[in-house]
Amino acid sequence: MTITYINNGEPVTLEDHPLQWHLQGLQQTATGYGQRLTTRHKVRHNGRLYRVYATCFSNAASHWIIAGGVKLHIADYQVS
Repeated sequence: MTITYINNGEPVTLEDHPLQWHLQGLQQTATGYGQRLTTRHKVRHNGRLYRVYATCFSNAASHWIIAGGVKLHIADYQVS
């Protein structure tokens, strides 16, 4: 399995675009863990905004977007 990073690992800026349930202080699952959790953030990629999703189990989470049917990961060091 190959992990592909958004913008070839270059820095990205997250924009805050919360959904209604984010504003109410709710979370998507009772435990806060899951395979495809919707975050309150979007990121601009190729001139378009994409919702950032998270996969979270235990104390670790991976953040990613789907662009053109391809999962692109966001590394911690990329976020500004």
